[in-house]
Amino acid sequence: MIKNLQDTTTLHNGVKMPWFGLGVFKVEEGQELVQAVKNAIKHGYRSVDTAAIYGNETGVGKGILEGIKEAGISRDDLFITSKVWNDDLGYDSTLKAFETSLDKLGLEYLDLYLIHWPVEGKYKEAWRALETLYKAGKVKAIGVSNFQIHHLENLLKDAEIKPMVNQVELHPRLTQKELLSYCLENDIQLEAWSPLMQGQLLDLPELKVIAEKYNKSIAQIILRWDLQNGIVVIPKSTKEHRIIENANVFDFTLSNEDMKAIDALNQNHRVGPDPDNFDF
Repeated sequence: MIKNLQDTTTLHNGVKMPWFGLGVFKVEEGQELVQAVKNAIKHGYRSVDTAAIYGNETGVGKGILEGIKEAGISRDDLFITSKVWNDDLGYDSTLKAFETSLDKLGLEYLDLYLIHWPVEGKYKEAWRALETLYKAGKVKAIGVSNFQIHHLENLLKDAEIKPMVNQVELHPRLTQKELLSYCLENDIQLEAWSPLMQGQLLDLPELKVIAEKYNKSIAQIILRWDLQNGIVVIPKSTKEHRIIENANVFDFTLSNEDMKAIDALNQNHRVGPDPDNFDF
């Protein structure tokens, strides 16, 4: 049972990763971003997820620094994730991209580094670079993002180290049950980006009924559903009251009946690109 914001899942290499974190996709550099990261840390968040392509690693780094100071914690108390972008996939280019991210964030190491998209013919070399970084102790865990089962199987054919995490689009309209089962069987932690389907689920009548029953918001119901499915979540918000509200999901448990009702909303509907059909 996940009881609070600092509770962690243990990855297959023994590293502890918070179940709940802050996402910063589409949050531009600037004071709003710095403040959001700082506020999240101040209110108990210990995980922040960014990526090179978001173009905001510098602001995230600044927010981390200010948050650490304000919360009176140390860097080691945090779990920071970034991702290598498609243009940099390759052995040497991935190593270089990692150093650039580290530099922008102003950190000495990352807790998790991911391959952002499974670009055909490129991700295996990038994975080799991630293994090198991992062995050198520059990153505590390595993983992938947007990988389907067949991508993972292909990667595992040559990989020396199995990915610890797979971060994918996942929400009640895209429940990814098959992928979840595969990751559970193979001890790869599944993590959901866009868990609230970019806000598109917040008026859904079926979810409204469940939310009223527990006296919670629809967002809280969805995030709780993720956690009870063993999925790490990183909802994005820049508003302090929303950052607090999103994380207020540890004082109730959804019944099996309600979990199934949410599962039943699946339509295999994506708001993001299809990992089998993207051109960037």
